[in-house]
This record gives sequence, C-alpha cells and structure tokens, in this order.
Amino acid sequence: MKVLVTGGTGFIGRWVTKKLLEDEHDVWIVDNLANSRTNNIEAFNDFDHFKGFTEGDIKEPQTLKALFKKGEFDICYHLAASINVQDSIDDPKTTFENDTIATFHLLELCKKYHTKLVFMSTCMVYDQASNEKGITELDPIKPASPYAGAKIAAENMVLSYYYAYDLPVVVVRPFNTYGPFQKTGGEGGVVAIFIHNRLDGKILKIYGDGTQTRDLLYVEDCADFVVSAGYSDQANGEIINAGTGRDIAINDLALLIAKDPGKIQHVEHIHPQSEIPKLLCNYEKAKNLLNWKPKVSLEEGIQRTEQWIKSQKDSI
Repeated sequence: MKVLVTGGTGFIGRWVTKKLLEDEHDVWIVDNLANSRTNNIEAFNDFDHFKGFTEGDIKEPQTLKALFKKGEFDICYHLAASINVQDSIDDPKTTFENDTIATFHLLELCKKYHTKLVFMSTCMVYDQASNEKGITELDPIKPASPYAGAKIAAENMVLSYYYAYDLPVVVVRPFNTYGPFQKTGGEGGVVAIFIHNRLDGKILKIYGDGTQTRDLLYVEDCADFVVSAGYSDQANGEIINAGTGRDIAINDLALLIAKDPGKIQHVEHIHPQSEIPKLLCNYEKAKNLLNWKPKVSLEEGIQRTEQWIKSQKDSI
C-alpha cells in the first residue's frame, strides 16, 4: 500500500514507520520537527519502500495537498500533535490548532482521496480507572487539560467523517508509551527520564506523592497495535485502547529504576489539576478486534530502553 505517516520522525511515529517498511509498504513521512529530529529516521534510507521525508506543518493545507496529490495514499497514520500537557495549559491555542484544526485539514484530504485515517489519540482523555479491570473504551472521558480537550474534539471530528461520509477511520488510544528514541528530558517520558537521570547519577524527581499509577506500554508493542488498526476493516469506526493491563505507581517505578530510595525525591506537582490518579488499560477490544496483545514486559522494556540510552551516550 501507499502510506503517509504524519509525525513520522517522532518517538512513536518512527516505530510505526519502521513496522510499515518491514511490511513492505511504500511510506512517506511529513513532520515539522517541532518535537523530533531527522536522526530518528536515518536508518530508513536503506529501505527501498521509504519514499521520503517532507519537512512541513500539517496546519498548512498546501503542504498536505502536494503530498496527497503525489502519493494518493491508501492509509494515513496521523501521529503529528502537540503532546505536552503543561504546554497545553500554558498555551491552549497552539495545542488546539495543532491537534484539532490540523486534523480537520487532514480529514478533508482523506475524504477527497478516500484514504483511511488512523488517528492517534491518548489515554489522557480518560477519567481514572475505577477498578482493577481497567479502563475500557466505554468508560468516562474527562478533558482535564486542553491537550485532552483538543484530542477529544479531534476524535469526534474523525468519527463524524465515518458516519457522515463513510470514510474509513480508527481512533487509537495507547496508554503511556516508552522505549528507545523517546526524549530523555522534559515532560512525558517518565521511564526515559528516570533511566537517563540514574545513569547520570542524578536524583529521580517525582511530581506529587508518587501514588499515581501508569500502564506502561513498550513502544514496539504500541507500533504493532497502531499499524494493525490501519490494516483491519473491522476496526473502522471504532475507538480502541492499547496497554498492558498492569499499572505501576510512580513511586514503585522510580524504585525499580533507581534501586535506591535515597536517590528519589518528591517535588511539588506542576499541574495537579490535570493529574490522573490511576491509569490502567483494559485492552480486550484490541485483543478481540485486532488479535493484538503486548509482548514486552515492563522489566524487559526498561532493560531495552536503558541499553538504547547508554548507546546514545557512548556515541556522543
């Protein structure tokens, strides 16, 4: 197939691209490099099916029009987004424009070319898990940050094109994803940040009391899930979760990585109003619809991520 990946130089996007190339699809990437770098995709130049990278902003309709005219894509995996919760609180307009308005421009072209759209949403749209069975796609949503609000708005636009125009679309909601190529600074990549700081001999800082839990999904498992959603006709018109079905408190995660309570420090939370106390995924729908389940345990995933971070340090 001919496939476009928006945000394809990003952390999850580069793994989605890698999986598509291994499956021998022709793949194009568009990314504005606001949250990534081209080093992430250097290895793809060795693939015959990699058709190139366009540096551009998907809020600019002309950028997208030129790509669609050239590619006439079968599927678009839409991963480009502003993803930082605190940034969305500080500057909600930018997040709304990047995550919602840009998605509208993409939908219009997908409709014109009848291109299936896989929309990358987030577990941050949910309210907290209320039991040990985990959050299903039918559980309540709660836009506790402008980031979550922009993603929910975009989800609804995406699904409206399925119902109004019979456009094949899927909304995917992966839980907290980690692994190689994730940034080791800033917000979001808690596993990568903790590992990076431990290797540098720094204190691991936890926002708040550390009792908040996360369901941590290894990035290659996430990429397999996202790609599978694009391949499946059964997934059309659906919202689908992906996670491991196991959550861990940030306190316990920090101890697992630091191996020393003396290396852990609690600091004041930067956005307690947008914190979700318990994130635990129920991935039964993905299992039933896509025959998908996670393969990499948290312990193995941490080990792989640490090896990658060490290799980056060694190469500097």
